[in-house]
Amino acid sequence: MLSKYFNSTTKIASTSVIVGVVVLGLKYLAYYITGSVALYSDALESIVNVAAALGALVAIHYSALPEDANHPYGHSKAEYFSVVMEGALVIVAAFLILNEAWGAFQSPRTLDAPLQGLALNGAASLLNAVWCAVLISAGRERRSPAMVADGMHLLTDVITSVGVLAGLLLAIWTGYPVLDPLLAALVALNILWAGWKLMRESIGGLMDEAVPADTLDSIRDIISANAAGALEAHDVRTRHAGRRTFIDFHLVVPGAMTVTGAHEICDRIEQAIHAEVHEALITIHVEPEEKAKHHGVVVL
Repeated sequence: MLSKYFNSTTKIASTSVIVGVVVLGLKYLAYYITGSVALYSDALESIVNVAAALGALVAIHYSALPEDANHPYGHSKAEYFSVVMEGALVIVAAFLILNEAWGAFQSPRTLDAPLQGLALNGAASLLNAVWCAVLISAGRERRSPAMVADGMHLLTDVITSVGVLAGLLLAIWTGYPVLDPLLAALVALNILWAGWKLMRESIGGLMDEAVPADTLDSIRDIISANAAGALEAHDVRTRHAGRRTFIDFHLVVPGAMTVTGAHEICDRIEQAIHAEVHEALITIHVEPEEKAKHHGVVVL
């Protein structure tokens, strides 16, 4: 089942590369026939999309590798490196766009065949919009940070493209070509912000951030509801790494309880957590009642 899951995930990531290349071709053609700096900025961001899609494909493949002697907890964190790379590429693209926009601002140029260029860019943006919805939905379902990040980046690209199209129509209507480089500069600032957000979120995963507060509360409730026979659970800790959630805590049981009895409680808790938190790795440290701290999840 896990193999089937990763095969479908890899197919989606591979399709992202193909979609990215098609969109890049359409957007570059739009820039080529118009000479618009704003459309150039949109095309340049698509180069980043292709590079990011390739990075996500490699990361998803690597994260699917099983545990080994050097990586006993698996390779799921590999996806975060893809997200960091994507954020860095976005920031580089933004500075390249700002440089081009500054040159065009100093020497404004008249647009050639603007309507044909806008039509091509619009078609590329529509394709991006459909595919970003697929990526975000599939990424959240599969808990893939790389796939969600790729989809969110495409969503930023779609919003940017809509703004570029509207602005260029305004430039054509008003006859002010200086609006073209100004739009490109706004695009650059927008994707700078998007790049920073991508990097910030991925660094949180690399730094072993805990699960969200509502998820932690749900885990505590599950432990409490399924730990009959135990006295308390304390020091509940969590972290997430890609699709996986790591959970560990101490379970206090009566001193006279047998190992078999304590093991049955642990099995019951683990099964209940797995039903709610998919691909969770759970570690339970069983302690006698004199180790109770009288805080955390009190069962009795």
